[in-house]
Amino acid sequence: MVEGEPPLKHKENCDVNDKRALNGCGSNDLALSNTQEIVKTEASKGFADVEKACSDKADFERAIELTQYGKFHYLLLAICGFVSTSEEMDVISMSFILPAAQCDLNLNTQTKGWLNSIIFIGMMTGAYTWGSVADSIGRKKVLIASSFMNAICIVASSFSQSYEWFMLFRFLNGAALGGSGPVIWPYFAEFQPKAKRGSMLSFMAAFWTLGNLFVAGLAWLIIPSQVKIDNPYIIFNSWRIFLTVMALPSFIVAILLCFLPESPKFLLTRGKSEEAIAIFKHIFHINTGNDAEEYPVKHLILEEEYQRALDEELNQEKKGKCSGMISNILDNSKQLFVSPILKFTLISITINFTFHIGYYGLMMWFPEMFNRFDEYNRLRPNETANVCQVTDFIINMGSHQEGAECNDQISQSVFMESLITVAAALPSNIIAVLGMDRLGRKFFLVFSTLSSGTCAASLYFVYNKTQNLIVSATFSSVISCGNAALDCLITEIFPTNLRATGIAISMVAARLGGIIGNIVIATLLDLYCPAPTFIVAGLLICGGLLCLFLPNTTREPLH
Repeated sequence: MVEGEPPLKHKENCDVNDKRALNGCGSNDLALSNTQEIVKTEASKGFADVEKACSDKADFERAIELTQYGKFHYLLLAICGFVSTSEEMDVISMSFILPAAQCDLNLNTQTKGWLNSIIFIGMMTGAYTWGSVADSIGRKKVLIASSFMNAICIVASSFSQSYEWFMLFRFLNGAALGGSGPVIWPYFAEFQPKAKRGSMLSFMAAFWTLGNLFVAGLAWLIIPSQVKIDNPYIIFNSWRIFLTVMALPSFIVAILLCFLPESPKFLLTRGKSEEAIAIFKHIFHINTGNDAEEYPVKHLILEEEYQRALDEELNQEKKGKCSGMISNILDNSKQLFVSPILKFTLISITINFTFHIGYYGLMMWFPEMFNRFDEYNRLRPNETANVCQVTDFIINMGSHQEGAECNDQISQSVFMESLITVAAALPSNIIAVLGMDRLGRKFFLVFSTLSSGTCAASLYFVYNKTQNLIVSATFSSVISCGNAALDCLITEIFPTNLRATGIAISMVAARLGGIIGNIVIATLLDLYCPAPTFIVAGLLICGGLLCLFLPNTTREPLH
């Protein structure tokens, strides 16, 4: 033993045969430890593989969320919103044409009512046809075809020299418009993640207000100009030029729609998951700037409804393309009137019918009423009168009396009041965009119908131009946020394979409401004036309350 070194002591539980290393771990422990590390490593690799496999698959909602939200969605909003703008411009433009065209087309109150209504008759006819075809062959093709047809019919109507020809082309114009309304809403909604769907649908509804503003502004700019081409063959004056300008948005949107993809939700209902993934990759690339192949989803989980749709697609191929499409259209329509969808279909039909009696029934008559109040003010400047007294004066002593010289001049104040009325809807649209996903669709629809119903009844009690303008602007404001809520609710309650058909049937009811609203107002306004405002008020309130029986769709996935 070396001097100075302390004597070696054996550790407890150790002997010369102990194979542990100097740190207290033997070779057996080390081997066990290594084995555990290997197992953990392999397990972690296994979990990573499982996790990777899981991340490769997603259902539709997860897949659309992973594309992120960005430039593509805002571009989609701009184009789809422009489609809604052009539709509203075509419909509302007639309210400014009627006073200007009354001499050219020899119009009275009843024929004006029919001219207001004929576009809705066309839309009612076209809505079901286009909507059903869109659920069979796709949203994009229908939107492009209907937009081109719409533009051509508008131009043709502007050259019509008689009431009968004008009515025919306005009907065809309406039939074409029937393809945009029922289809653009499901098309746009099917690209939206559930967290943003309500606010973005409300945002798109705001484009209707922009359409109203464009119409009022262009009418003010073009119609009073009195530009006129008059020869033995044709009369082409300022209101016809205004109508031709209304065709431009439809031509433009038809071209822009060619650059957008088909709805991936629709493609899934056709069993075309690979095409849907390709569209998701394209959206991901535009939104993020990353390579499309970096999109994490490689396989889409098909829900039961998609599998059923795929089976239907195979059955169609066996039957033949045309007969299969017709069979599919009829089958979709039948499913809407079978429980449990039946309840949603009946309520949506009723709400759309009552709501649009008020919306189009009154909105399209506001410029006419502004014109009548303006004439009464000019002829009796120091007197006040309610809407019925004004109407009675115009019919019996003013420009509408039998034998009176026709006057198609419209005061500048009429255009200004019309512009104020439609502009009043802008704040409501902003509130709807911000609050639709917070307060819900039902809140806005009930608030809107109760408020607009009250405004409709109040129109009977106005006694001058200013009061008439205030009530009309308030009506326009509150009913516009209800329109946004109704569009959201009706778009969301139907399943994907029936969505366009369901919206189409709802819009048939809406157009029927527009038809009846305009004819009833045209008939009763001159015969029994108090009736129209109170009828509209009652229908708006009762119809709006029906939405309480529909399910809550706020922030819920599309089915």
